[in-house]
Amino acid sequence: MKWHQPTSADQQAYPPRQIFKAGLRHHHLANTAYPINHNWTMKDYRVSRADYKTVTARAWQDIAEMGLYVHIPFCQARCNFCEYTVIDPAENERWEDIYFDLLLQEFEQYSQSLTIRKKTLIGFDIGGGTPALAKVENIARVVEAARTYFQWQPGMEISLETTPLIAIRQPEKIAALYRLGIERISMGVQITQLSLAQRLGRQYKGFDSLLEAVRNIRAAGFKKFNIDLMYGFAGQSVADWRDSLAKSLELEPDYITLYQMRYKGTRLQSQAAQVSKETIATMYHAAWKLLNQAGYQAPPGKNTFSRLPGDVGTSNYLTNRVIKGTPYLGLGLGAQSYSHQTLAYNQGAAAKQIAPYQKALAAGQLPLQDLYHLPRVVSMAKMIAVSFYFGEINRTYFEQKFGVTLEAQYPVAIDFVLSEGLMEYRGDCLSLTPQGVSYYNGVIALFYAPAVQQHLLERPVGFGKWKPAQTQQAQPRDVGPGLKIAA
Repeated sequence: MKWHQPTSADQQAYPPRQIFKAGLRHHHLANTAYPINHNWTMKDYRVSRADYKTVTARAWQDIAEMGLYVHIPFCQARCNFCEYTVIDPAENERWEDIYFDLLLQEFEQYSQSLTIRKKTLIGFDIGGGTPALAKVENIARVVEAARTYFQWQPGMEISLETTPLIAIRQPEKIAALYRLGIERISMGVQITQLSLAQRLGRQYKGFDSLLEAVRNIRAAGFKKFNIDLMYGFAGQSVADWRDSLAKSLELEPDYITLYQMRYKGTRLQSQAAQVSKETIATMYHAAWKLLNQAGYQAPPGKNTFSRLPGDVGTSNYLTNRVIKGTPYLGLGLGAQSYSHQTLAYNQGAAAKQIAPYQKALAAGQLPLQDLYHLPRVVSMAKMIAVSFYFGEINRTYFEQKFGVTLEAQYPVAIDFVLSEGLMEYRGDCLSLTPQGVSYYNGVIALFYAPAVQQHLLERPVGFGKWKPAQTQQAQPRDVGPGLKIAA
C-alpha cells in the first residue's frame, strides 16, 4: 500500500525554536499521546466508511509480525484522573458477558478481512480499564481466541493490568490468571498519599493493603511485576511524590512505571494550570535519581525503570512499539490500531458506550469510528512520539521502517537538539540528555508532523474546544533569535 500524499499543511516547515516553545507552552498536550486533535489535524486523511474494509485489508496485507491489544472497559469506579475508555461502572455486570461475545466477533471480523491466521504476534497486552475485574473465564476466552487466530512468536508474554483491591480480595483470581499463561502483571498504585488518593477517587485503603496485594501477586507465581505511579497532580508536592516513590520501593516490584498526569479528557482538566512544567520536571528528576540509586535502571527520559538485568521493563507489546514502530491491532471499545500506513480508532472512544461498537459488529462491519490513510511524515511522527516512552529514537529501526535516515528527515530539528544540549547520540539512538528531560514537551514537538505543529502554534493554552481561526494555512512566523535554553 502506498503512502497518502501529504496535504499542504504537512509540507510546511517552522523554525525549531518556535515549535519548541509551543510544545513547552502546551506541555499538558505535547507528549506521547499522538496525534493531537486528530479530528482537525488529520481530517484530510480520513477514509470514508464505505472503504474501511478495503483500505484496512490493503494496509495489513504485507505485515507479517504485529502486536495485539485488547481493551476491557470495566472498572470498579472511575477515578477522577482517568482519560481512558471506561463505561459507567454501574453497567459492568449488565455488559460483561455481552462485551466478551463482541470481542470474539471482532476477532472473527479481522480474521476474514486481514487473514490474521498467517500473522505472528510478537506482543499481547490486555488493558483497560481494569481487565482483572472481568471473570477469569472471559479473559480465558480472549487468550484462547488470540491463540486460535494468530501465530505466536516463541516466548512471547501476555501482560495484564490489575488493581490493589482485586489482588487483595481475589487472590484465587490472580493465581488463575497466571495459570492462563499471563506472565507479566501491572498493578495501578498511582499514589500512596491517602488524602490525595481519596480526592482522586482511588479505592486505596493504606500501605498495609498494598503489601497484602503484592504478597498475593507473588504467591500466584508472577516473576514480572510492575507498579504504576502518577505524578503532576494539583496539590501533590515534590515531598509527597518522593514519599510515594519510597513506599513503592518497599513493595519490591520488578519494574516501576511513571506516568505524568495529562489532564485532557479527565474530571480534573480545570486543574491543569495549577501544575507547572518546572514542577513536573523536578518530580521526574527526583524519581530518576531515587530509583537509580535503589537499583532500578532507566536512561534519562524513560518512564519504566527495571531492576532485572537485561530487561527493559515494558511488555513485549509496548517494547516492540517503542523501539521498532511495530504495527499493532487494537480490539475492543475505543481501541487504537496502527499499521505502517493507517491509524484507526474503534467505536466508543468518544461516547464511552458499548452500543455503537455492538451495532457495527452486528452489521458485519469493522467497528471503526475513524480510519486515516497516513502520509509518511505523519506515520514517522507517530513512531517517534511513541519512542519517547524510552526517551530516545532508534535510528536503525526508523530507517528500516521508512527508508530514510533520521538525520536526512529531520536535519534542522536534530541540529537544534544537539546544539542546545537537549539530545545526544548514545549507541544507535538519539537520546534525551538530563537537560532535555526538563524540556521534554518542547523536544517531542520538534518531531510532530507540520499540521500538528501548526495546531500547537495556533491554539490558546488550555483544553477548551478549538478550531482553526482561519481556513488558510498559518504561515511560519519569525520569533527572533531567542535566548539559550539555560538562560
